[in-house]
Amino acid sequence: MRLRDKVAIVTGAGSGIGAAAAVAMAAEGARVLVADINEAGAKATVQRIEGARGQAIALTADVTRAADNQALVERATAAWGRLDVFFANAGVPQWKTDVEEVDEKTFDTIFDVNVKGVYLGAKYALPVMKRAGRGVFLITASTAAIRPRPGGQIYAASKGAVVTLAKALALEAAPHGVRVVAIAPVATHTPMLPTFMGKQQVDAEGLARYEQTVPLGRLNQPEDIAHAAVFLASDEAAMITGSVLEVDGGRCI
Repeated sequence: MRLRDKVAIVTGAGSGIGAAAAVAMAAEGARVLVADINEAGAKATVQRIEGARGQAIALTADVTRAADNQALVERATAAWGRLDVFFANAGVPQWKTDVEEVDEKTFDTIFDVNVKGVYLGAKYALPVMKRAGRGVFLITASTAAIRPRPGGQIYAASKGAVVTLAKALALEAAPHGVRVVAIAPVATHTPMLPTFMGKQQVDAEGLARYEQTVPLGRLNQPEDIAHAAVFLASDEAAMITGSVLEVDGGRCI
């Protein structure tokens, strides 16, 4: 087991990529604090982990709140005595919109969750990792940070911000033996997918259009990102920091 005896926190773990990552990390031996603003979703992920004889705790958290991020770190360390992995995965999408039609509230919400949420996670997780002389801080970025699609300029900007933040944090954390890595997925089969497509639900036309932009001919499944996260969190990735791993089927070529 690649994460045996490690302790991980995964935000946005009530569904999609976060749920898949939490389950995958637990399957590799980690004890996982499952965090989500949706209490029912977090508990459902914990049930999946416990059903497979893993260890997990559900905690309701709003990543835009400093107190909630602090509580995640304190709960994990109180329960299991350490913190090895923090996966800042929680995020929100953007409806396809021309910039003149984007209101300030939409801008603020996207940046609060996608950027401020990562900053706050790092603010409370990295000091614990620095003191321990080990740890991995993972961030869900996006191929939108590298190759944006039309109509998603605010989302793309938020993901570009966390790519740069990952590099800056990696430099800060490296002398303490802590790694920071961003993962950039292409569009993924999660509850957010219809929004990216500008539709109420995924349909054959929209799916085909998106798949045609990916050289490997399909979109991500949440497990594709989960497998990458497990690898990056493990000692197998000991020399990877400050990088952006594109899990995109060739989309960014």
